Amino acid sequence: MKELSVENLHVTIADKEIVRALSLRVPRGEVHALMGPNGSGKSTLAKVLAGHPDYQVTKGKVVMDGENLLELDPDERARRGLFLAFQYPSEVPGVTIANFLRAAMQSRLPEGEELEATDYYAKLYEKMELLGMDRSFTSRAVNEGFSGGEKKRTEILQLAMLEPKYAILDETDSGLDIDALKTVAHGVNSLRGPDLGVLLITHYQRLLNYIIPDYVHVMVAGRIVRSGRKELALELEERGYDWAREDAAEPALRR
Repeated sequence: MKELSVENLHVTIADKEIVRALSLRVPRGEVHALMGPNGSGKSTLAKVLAGHPDYQVTKGKVVMDGENLLELDPDERARRGLFLAFQYPSEVPGVTIANFLRAAMQSRLPEGEELEATDYYAKLYEKMELLGMDRSFTSRAVNEGFSGGEKKRTEILQLAMLEPKYAILDETDSGLDIDALKTVAHGVNSLRGPDLGVLLITHYQRLLNYIIPDYVHVMVAGRIVRSGRKELALELEERGYDWAREDAAEPALRR
């Protein structure tokens, strides 16, 4: 089955265990929301999946479409089709968005194969129109002087251009006003389909008003303690996370 599968994952940083016995499956074609309080390990999980070197996996496995993700370097994971939208995107002074995206797409091609400029710009402008972005945006340096909404829109533009198999969106709603939130949600929804699996990490239910997940998982103290349909997010908003902590069950591979 084509899926991103995390099984019994344990992760430490500086000898402190952050993720413990976490199991999760995200098949292609589905959107899974991962919710939890601050410090629960959500962003740590995202970084581990992407291959951040500061985190050590002490136990468990991560498999993407049958391949052991933990054996691959971060750039190899990206080439295989894994995408991470950062909670706090970095500025890249002196590199325009157009050149940045072109280099990213070129890096995915087989050695010796060149990206055709005409095709590239046709696709770029098509995706920008989809996201309601002005074409002049491509001449700006990546994230330099951008508002929070502009940074997140740029991340979604990268997602649209690179067409990964799995996308991890780490608190894409962080710092967005309602208009920017709707624009980003529209972009994500327009990319949904049978070839893309999405893990949507968020604190708040409000994003899920605009991106309706197939499944919701609650992460507390480094593990998944509850899983359910979209109604679970509404219950979290109403009752908070204390009830999830109290009702925490032993982790298992869940759907």
